[in-house]
Amino acid sequence: MKDKGTTHRTPRRQATQRAAFGLLTAATVVVVAPVVFLIAYMVVNGASAISWEFLTGPPSMAGKAGGIFPAILGTFYLMLGAIIVALPIGMLAGVYLTEYARENWLTRTINMAILNLAGVPSIVFGLFGLGIFVLTFRFGMSLLAASLTLACQAMAMTITTSREAILAVPREYRQGSLAIGATRWQTIRHLVLPQALPGIITGAILAMSRAAGETAPILVVGAAFIVPGLPTSPFDRFMALAYHLYTVSTHVPGMPKNMVWGVALVLLAVVLSFNILATIIRLKVRRRR
Repeated sequence: MKDKGTTHRTPRRQATQRAAFGLLTAATVVVVAPVVFLIAYMVVNGASAISWEFLTGPPSMAGKAGGIFPAILGTFYLMLGAIIVALPIGMLAGVYLTEYARENWLTRTINMAILNLAGVPSIVFGLFGLGIFVLTFRFGMSLLAASLTLACQAMAMTITTSREAILAVPREYRQGSLAIGATRWQTIRHLVLPQALPGIITGAILAMSRAAGETAPILVVGAAFIVPGLPTSPFDRFMALAYHLYTVSTHVPGMPKNMVWGVALVLLAVVLSFNILATIIRLKVRRRR
């Protein structure tokens, strides 16, 4: 014999589930719709400026004509230099905090400092880079100083994602490795890190893609609106897409709007390419594993 309470509760539960599903769907649409609208708006207004000359040529007439190739190349150099510094340091710091550091007041202080580092405004990192890399270490206003500044900004996210990826490796793997006579470092090197590598690399590349759109940090450590040639040394000044977009949209009178949106569209494509690269690397590493 069916319970009347159960009979009455079942339609109520179904209604609640439908309401919750509808609410979650609406929230997803609210989040996704502005992004889709922004991308569509950029494509509609900037696609006419995209051409082979625009992507491979240097700027001319104060950015009103020509191309943005030096800015594209400078952005890739900037990201490459930042990830070369941030990835190994962030990964090693994550290994130490996860596998070696004891739970005490010092470890808690370091973890809190890392969390606070992620919330520091980007212009503060720019001033830090100006004071340390440009003036103290005498790197000058250069590609090297800007890369190190962005590496410092990306460090917090790199350390955090490395820790999360390492913690996600089951504890039983470590115990089994130690039980057969492997040392802790051998366990970390041959077992933990290969398992955590997809998450570590993904976090580092996502941190770099976020840094690719930063303007304030590189504004004070070496980015230039127009340089006479491509950078041939880490100590040369450089162009970057984010700074170029900021300048042509605010400081160049009579700038064609389609070229402004074209620069924005290329910057978006660069950021998305980093995200796609992170996904491909993660999938390939997982297949090998």
